[in-house]
Amino acid sequence: MTKARFYHAGCPVCVSAEETLLQYLSRDVEIDVIHLGEQPDRVAEAERIGVKSVPALVIDGNVLHINFGAPIEALK
Repeated sequence: MTKARFYHAGCPVCVSAEETLLQYLSRDVEIDVIHLGEQPDRVAEAERIGVKSVPALVIDGNVLHINFGAPIEALK
């Protein structure tokens, strides 16, 4: 099973991306939704992976930046 991480900050852009995008992912994809506004301890993890802004979807080490809600620096 493929694992994916969806990083977001809870802003309207992020929520819209989550509602729209995640419904189209295969049921064979395990998704970990990470709200960086509520889990600020995971910002460093997101940075290490290569997340530059949220919302972002990470699948198999590939970071897919979706639209633009906030830069990662704003979440520190």
